[in-house]
Amino acid sequence: MNAMDWTIGLRRPEGFMFDLDGTLILSNRELGQYQILPGAVELLCRLKERGIPFVALTNGSAYPPAEQAPRLRTLGLPIEDDELLTPSSVAADLMPRRGVKRALILGVPGVGQTLRDVGIETLSPGDDGAHEVDAVYAGWHPDCDMEDIQAACTAVLNGADFYVASDVPFFATSAGKAFGYSCAIVGAVQRVTGAPVTLTGKPSLHALRLISRRLGVPMRRIAVVGDDPYVEMLMARRGNAIGIGVTSGVTKADEWKAQPATRRPHGIVSGLGDLLTSSLLA
Repeated sequence: MNAMDWTIGLRRPEGFMFDLDGTLILSNRELGQYQILPGAVELLCRLKERGIPFVALTNGSAYPPAEQAPRLRTLGLPIEDDELLTPSSVAADLMPRRGVKRALILGVPGVGQTLRDVGIETLSPGDDGAHEVDAVYAGWHPDCDMEDIQAACTAVLNGADFYVASDVPFFATSAGKAFGYSCAIVGAVQRVTGAPVTLTGKPSLHALRLISRRLGVPMRRIAVVGDDPYVEMLMARRGNAIGIGVTSGVTKADEWKAQPATRRPHGIVSGLGDLLTSSLLA
């Protein structure tokens, strides 16, 4: 395979959305250390020089953007706080418009911070009133136990809407695939309650619509760059955006080409450095 493999008639993007783990960086399994992938710094600097807007959207919910973006900048990745989005960013945009004022949070402290920043009262399992909330929101929660599941199920059965940051079973790390805890939490709560779930992370169109507003670019003119056919490419195809698959994460070139049309990227690159010399930035 050549360094770049494009389908015919690829639209030139007016803005970019980048996945984080497996595309711009690789984290360790504990999400506390980062390794920047080749070409990431150079590409983002080029986009800034040319005035092409971009955001990074991670399905990780452990840290709010104001905490995670500075860590990335110390490593040289030029991402400002407002250029980083998490599923909690999407939830904080969506929940107030749906009348959510109190939410039960299943996750580490950072999961609910973005919600608190927009005035939503957050509770933890075991808090007074945890069963009487407008919404349950499940995110990064490696220490989840059966009391947490019971609290979430009780709240949902009492009428709370159920939201989840990510429903992806695995994500890329520097040590290989890591388990997505919120996927298991969703399975448990849905099995008990039968309730529908609102996904706020990728491949949710709630997320892509927020990105479109942030960038000031129609969804069909956004290049969605990522490593997972079930996440970034599914979102791109659903939103009629431009899907660009990378081979630096969980999916290799032959696996990309074997995807059905609903999850197949419009173009495949071996690394972000290939985009620097592509016709998309010519």
